[in-house]
Amino acid sequence: MVQAPPNANSPSREPAKNRVGLTMADYKGAPSTLCDGCGHDAITSQIIKAYFELGIQPHMVAKLSGIGCSSKTPAYFLSRSHGFNAVHGRMPSIATGVNMANHKLSMIGVSGDGDTASIGLGQFCHLVRRNVPIIYIVENNGVYGLTKGQFSATADIGSKQKKGDVNELHPIDLCSLAIELGCGFVGRSFAGDPKQLVALLKAAASHNGTAVLDVISPCVTFNNHEGSTKSYKYAKEMETPIHELGYIPFFEQISVDYEPGTIQEVEMHDGSHLRLKKLEHGYDPTDRMAAINTMSKAAQDHMFLTGLLYINEAKKDFPSLMNIIDEPLALLQQDRLRPPKEALDKIMAELM
Repeated sequence: MVQAPPNANSPSREPAKNRVGLTMADYKGAPSTLCDGCGHDAITSQIIKAYFELGIQPHMVAKLSGIGCSSKTPAYFLSRSHGFNAVHGRMPSIATGVNMANHKLSMIGVSGDGDTASIGLGQFCHLVRRNVPIIYIVENNGVYGLTKGQFSATADIGSKQKKGDVNELHPIDLCSLAIELGCGFVGRSFAGDPKQLVALLKAAASHNGTAVLDVISPCVTFNNHEGSTKSYKYAKEMETPIHELGYIPFFEQISVDYEPGTIQEVEMHDGSHLRLKKLEHGYDPTDRMAAINTMSKAAQDHMFLTGLLYINEAKKDFPSLMNIIDEPLALLQQDRLRPPKEALDKIMAELM
């Protein structure tokens, strides 16, 4: 029997849905206006994928940014979430305020190497110090793309601009800085490594505190040429993964499928598990000093380490340190926010 061709008017197959009944399209945003091939768009795609697979409700997410090419990208994902665009370098202050007002929202911030390592460096340091719960993504391309390609503070010594100028200033390594400041989750990845980046994003979403992800994201217009240390070619050749990452969320059954001694497993605060298959002998991401020494050695050898560099799940986050009540402050009624005059008089009398 010859099978009849499909009816052009028949309904197409429904798109796949996640555990909360949403499709991948529900996690997308507006079309990108960045240059074709920009590494930032690759990162956006992995954010969409990670949040879809985790089944995070978009309306329970606050996305934040500052100024720069990278700070445009929150418009391109999670269109149903809350959006906060700050002035240049001031995203951490806005993120802290959002968290104080409603700590039930999960936060993801997208910044750039200029927005974070230059004008916003002080704000970044205090965000990490306070352990404000946020996935802080630095889309790192080593240049100021909006102002025609000047070196940023993360540009490596010896890196060349498109017009031939050579950088002679020492770079700021945001991952090393974050670890020094006590950040409990620090990772580095590459926009051209989607599998690793998705695993890091998922784990960061389960971390209780600040999670810093420095992602090398080549600028195809101003910093993707021979001599650049932030180009696709250089990153692909020099990337050195320190382990393979596997992530098992709390809602999936955990099974044992590896030989003892080859895998290090980290349990996240929500019951999720992060599995690290060691590629470099003896590296332990829970050892702070080992992480600092390994990164210092890699910088001397001009290697670009990727993976989970450091993790510490024991630190208290900012709402816990501030003794914030469980009910979000933004949802409290007026009678709880403004006590009656009698109560204030009583307090004043006790103070006199």
